[in-house]
Amino acid sequence: MNANYLKIVECPRDAMQGFHQQISTDQKIKYLKSLLNAGFPILDFGSFVSSKAVPQMADTKSVLAAIDKSEYPNTELLAIVASRRGAIEASEFSQIDFLGYPFSISETFQLRNTHKNIASSFELVQQLLEITDKSDQKLVVYLSMGFGNPYKDDWSLSMVEDWTGRLVDKGVKIISLSDTVGTASAERLGVVTQSIIDMYSEIEVGVHMHTSTGDWYSKVDAVWKAGCRRMDGAIQGFGGCPFAEDELVGNLPTEKLLTYCAEHSISHDINLPAFESAYNEALKTFT
Repeated sequence: MNANYLKIVECPRDAMQGFHQQISTDQKIKYLKSLLNAGFPILDFGSFVSSKAVPQMADTKSVLAAIDKSEYPNTELLAIVASRRGAIEASEFSQIDFLGYPFSISETFQLRNTHKNIASSFELVQQLLEITDKSDQKLVVYLSMGFGNPYKDDWSLSMVEDWTGRLVDKGVKIISLSDTVGTASAERLGVVTQSIIDMYSEIEVGVHMHTSTGDWYSKVDAVWKAGCRRMDGAIQGFGGCPFAEDELVGNLPTEKLLTYCAEHSISHDINLPAFESAYNEALKTFT
């Protein structure tokens, strides 16, 4: 990979899933198509999880049916799953390139997020790898609470390194370290990210950050300088973890990520005029 290139993963699913008003299927389709036109290399577009738990994602199949992937050859689609059943369901759609699974090193958050303990969650990873192998899809494991947690569960850099190693030994090739509640300092983000990249150079390491308006630059800068070349974002920072202690902490705003790229002459795949149209569509979607 080009050392001066950043793979930007846009996460409309993360932005939409906790939005207070139900977004119509037609509006979701319109918004996703605007993002596809912008040329994001990966679009985290939807999820195959319980409609009771996440009602905003109940129409993922209908949304997917309205998207002709052949019109957008440069963008791959990622769907989040939280169970074997969801993964089997998602594996039936050839339009989906990646399945994403949130694996937490915080027992409390794993139970809250997927109703599984860490041991059961780790067993599920093996099942997901078998499913994606058969369906010719790729698994992305999000290492939730990878930079600490607010529950007083144990956390240390060695824990992150150990769990990453276990996942790599299982066969996971893409891991996205997640600052799930946006409480990690820029220094910790940089130290942890660099350690994992240095130790596991054979896999692709990304970072999923939640930031506030005042700290996004220092966090992006720390992660970039640590060697990370894959970052998640969401236009205007919409979304974020419902367990965040600060309601102002949302997803990393994609427009800020693009600003950072422009300031440091970092290349990316985003068509900026099309991105502006998608940005305007986001304002209509999240009202």
